[in-house]
Amino acid sequence: MTVDPASTLFPDAMLQRIIRARVVAGFAIEDVSKAVPLAKALLAGGIGVIELMLRTDAGIEAVREIAASVPEMLVGVGTVLRPDQVAAVKAAGGHFAVSPGLNPSVVNAARDAGLPFAPGIATPTDLEAAIALGCRFVKLFPAAGLGGVDYLKSMAAPYAPLGIKYFPLGGVNPDNLKSYLNFDAVAAVGGSWIVRAPLVEAGDWAGLTARAVEAVRMATTR
Repeated sequence: MTVDPASTLFPDAMLQRIIRARVVAGFAIEDVSKAVPLAKALLAGGIGVIELMLRTDAGIEAVREIAASVPEMLVGVGTVLRPDQVAAVKAAGGHFAVSPGLNPSVVNAARDAGLPFAPGIATPTDLEAAIALGCRFVKLFPAAGLGGVDYLKSMAAPYAPLGIKYFPLGGVNPDNLKSYLNFDAVAAVGGSWIVRAPLVEAGDWAGLTARAVEAVRMATTR
C-alpha cells in the first residue's frame, strides 16, 4: 500500500529535489542584509535547499529577499507554528514549510494555502496523526534527542508500506549524518551546523561556501 500523492501535502517533484540534495542547511537570520549573500554562498558550495527558521523578527523578510534574489534556491521555511505564519510564508515566496511539531490547524492552513508542508513528529502517535492529515513527508525532531537513527528505524518500521519519507533535524552533525542518509526512508538531513553565526556576522561568505562544499561532500560520498 502506498499513499496517493494527490492526497498529500508535498508535491513529489519538490520532494525528489530534496532527496537529490541530501542535506538542507538550517539557519535563522538576524540581519536581513545578510540573507541574500548567505544564500548565494551556500548555493556556490552546492547546497540548493535551505530551511530558514522563523526564530527572529527578520525571518519573513529574509525569506522574501532570498526568494526574489536567489531563484535557484529552494526556500524552505522552518519553525512555522501558527496558521497566520503559513500565509506570511506563502506571500513572501517560500517554496515549502516545516514545523517542529504537529499542529492540525497549521497543517490544514498549509493545505488551504497550497503551501507544501512537512510537520514535525516525534512518536508513532504523531506519525499516525500526520498520515491521517495527508502527510507523507515529515520532519523528525529532535532527531538525536529521541535516539537517533536507531529510534527512527524502529519507529518507521510498521509504516514502511506507506512510503513515508523522513527529514531528521536536531543533533545531526558530520559524525552521524551518514547513518541517517544510509537509511532509505530518510529523504535528507537538516544541517544546522553548516551556517555559523560568526561567519555570517563577519560576512565571510567564502568560509560559508567552504563549509557548504564539505557538507555536500560528506552527504554524497558513499
